[in-house]
Order: sequence, then C-alpha cells, then structure tokens
Amino acid sequence: MSEPVDETAAPEPAVAETAAPDTEAQESAAPESAAPSRRTVIGWGGAGLALGAAAAGGAALLARDGDTPVPAGDSGAAVPFHGPHQAGIATPVQDRLHFAAFDVRTKDRAELVRLLKDWTRAAERMTAGAEVGEGAYGGLPEAPPDDTGEALGLKPSRLTLTIGFGPTLFDGRFGLKDRRPGALVELPRFPGDNLDPARSGGDLCVQACADDPQVAVHAIRNLARIGFGTVAVRWSQLGFGKTSSTTPDAQTPRNLFGFKDGTRNIAGTETERLARHVWVSGKDAEGGAAWMDGGSYLVARRIRMNIETWDRTPLAEQEDIFGRDKREGAPVGKAGEHDEPFLKAMKPDSHVRLAHPDTNGGATLLRRGYSFTDGTDGLGRLEAGLFFLAYQRDVRTGFIPVQTSLGRADALNEYIQHVGSALFAIPPGVRDKDDWWGRALFS
Repeated sequence: MSEPVDETAAPEPAVAETAAPDTEAQESAAPESAAPSRRTVIGWGGAGLALGAAAAGGAALLARDGDTPVPAGDSGAAVPFHGPHQAGIATPVQDRLHFAAFDVRTKDRAELVRLLKDWTRAAERMTAGAEVGEGAYGGLPEAPPDDTGEALGLKPSRLTLTIGFGPTLFDGRFGLKDRRPGALVELPRFPGDNLDPARSGGDLCVQACADDPQVAVHAIRNLARIGFGTVAVRWSQLGFGKTSSTTPDAQTPRNLFGFKDGTRNIAGTETERLARHVWVSGKDAEGGAAWMDGGSYLVARRIRMNIETWDRTPLAEQEDIFGRDKREGAPVGKAGEHDEPFLKAMKPDSHVRLAHPDTNGGATLLRRGYSFTDGTDGLGRLEAGLFFLAYQRDVRTGFIPVQTSLGRADALNEYIQHVGSALFAIPPGVRDKDDWWGRALFS
C-alpha cells in the first residue's frame, strides 16, 4: 500500500451519477434490439482467462434518484449504465472486483470500433441483469450460445463496467496520435518499484465491480469472448474486501494489515470535490483531447504485501508506521477516526503524514482499491496485497506527486512492493442507447 491510503482524501463516488434505478428503469436499461446477434458471435472462442471467484457477501449502499444512500446488499439492484460519467467511478464501492487489461490484436480501426459498440451493447444488458445477445440456451445447436450462462438466475448485484484506454492505444495504429490527452503520460519509475511487465500496461481495460463475484467474473468473461481475435487479455486481477469507504456514514473497511483504510475518501454526495479532483472538465480537455470532457484518469497498481513480516511487527510500531490507532483508526493524539490529523504529531515517515494532501500540494484521489490473495508464492508465503485503483482529474497533479512522496520515505515500504502498474484514460459515460464506449474519441 505505498499508494495514497487514508489521507489522499480520495474522493468518494458521486451517487447522483450512478443512482440505483427503479423497476421501470431496470427493465428498460438494456433493450433487446441493442444486443449483438447470434450470427455476430458465431466463431467467438474462449479467451483463456484464468477465472476464479470468492464467496459473495457484505451489505452495500447505493443511491436512488437523489443523493440518499439506501441499503442494497440484499436487493441485487441494478446501477444505471447510461449517464454523463461512467458508472464504477463515483458509484458506492461494491464488494467484489474483476479487472482485466487487454491488448488490441487488430490494426483495423473499423474492427476496433465495431468491438467497442458490441461491448457497449453487452455491457448495457449485463448491468441490467440480462443475458448477452440471445442468451445462454435455446438457440442454434450448431453455434455457441451468445451468453456463457454462469450468471443465469443471479441478480444484477450492482454490476458496473468501466472502460479505459491505455497510452499504447495512441501509438499510431488507429490514427489517434493527435488525440492522446496530455495527462495520459507514462508513469515514472518510483523508488522501490519492482514491476512485472506481464502484469502492467494494456491498450484497454475493463473494471467489473459487483456484490456477487460470479456476476463480475461473468461480465469480464463475456466481454473477452466477444473480443476474441480482436483483443486478448493481457492480465487480470480478482479482488475482494473493498479497501476504501465511499459512502457517507458507512463503516470504514480494513486492509490486509488490519488498519482502517479510506477514512478521508470523499463521499459520493460531495459533487463539488468530485468536480475539482476527479472529473475532467472542458478546459482540461482542449484540442484533440476534447473527447475526455466528463471522463477521468485511472491508475491501477498491484501492491504485494509482506504479510508474514508484518504479522511479526509489534503493535506500537505498526501504529507508528500508519500514524493511526489500530482499534479506532484515530490519528496520532486524537480520539476518533474522523478527527482531523495533526501531522506534526506523527513520525516524519508515517504513511498518513506522507500521503496527506497537505504534504502533497493538495493532491487528492478517489480510491476504489480491493484486497487480493492469489495463493502462495512457492516459498510458503501468502501472495496477497492491495489492488490499488485511483481516479483523478490529472495524474500529474494527483497520483504522481503522492506516490513520489511515499516512495521516497514511507516507513510502510519495508512491508510492501509495487509489482504491477497501468494508467488509463477513462472516457465519459454512454449517454443513451445510441451512444457507445469511446464514440467521442473515434468520431
């Protein structure tokens, strides 16, 4: 977690843009006519994904047509797909994640555009709880079904699908060089990085979040299948146990080190801070990057935690490293978790002090990270950590200064290592059934 943790004031999801629909809205969210036909998918093959799922659980919150959070853990509700911003950014964080980065294999611009349109129609249906295309059964016996079927009978579970475009998509293959945003920079190498190229980068990404892990896995599996031959999965990550609080008054979750995480995340109702720190505005998206108006930028980092070493560290030292009390999450010298921290009372190398906006020129991120465990590493050590996801208006004034500060001096660096990294431009939302992911970029 050499990521900006508690103190990056990571903005919380804006519920107003991702409100849970009423029954009528759910029924109309993904019209049958928008689905890819069976003829389109004949020949789509498996994508070679290594899929898995953990047990689902945990109540969550979402918002209806206003800004009032309502319980949704047992409802299996749908989150609207259409809107000015993509769902899955300012949406209250779901319990499970399946994230996938893709390499584009075709050099045909029209083929890529056709894929993005097909993906959009499939995403509309899956987020509404419907099957892809003509469904998982009942079609031509000589052809593979349009839907893989493992989510049959399951509710939407607040599934959101969020797409992003990596720097390599603008390398000239598709005539997009002059449309690359200035903020879509190559991230510098930070102190302590030990990045695996096989777990980094990507032309495209899709973030699937849901309260049911099978629903999230089903979504990525079907998009990868639709894209077979046009794109290939470069790497993917399953996540559980959200590590950021994104709903007002919700209990702050804990990371795998046992500390509360995301205390200072901006609430989803704080639209002013979201506009200031997360959403790209027209003045940011000038010239060839005008297509990013209403979008954001995502940094994804796979952070390995040295669990066994941490578990042998004295409690007092753990609390000094974070700058917070382990029981309540209160900052040093304070009684409550949400008390304003007094940074000078903390050790100079404490995580909270170094990640705080006051230490980094006001840099503020919206974090949606998840814990992960991927078995053991062959030496009996748990392959576990934090899959860090942070959205911001500009990485040059967001993630880069914060991670530079953390990478140089954070006491937590003894217990973590960044092993994967990627940056993506997140386009604005799909406005209606005639719109599609990336339309403004490719228009």
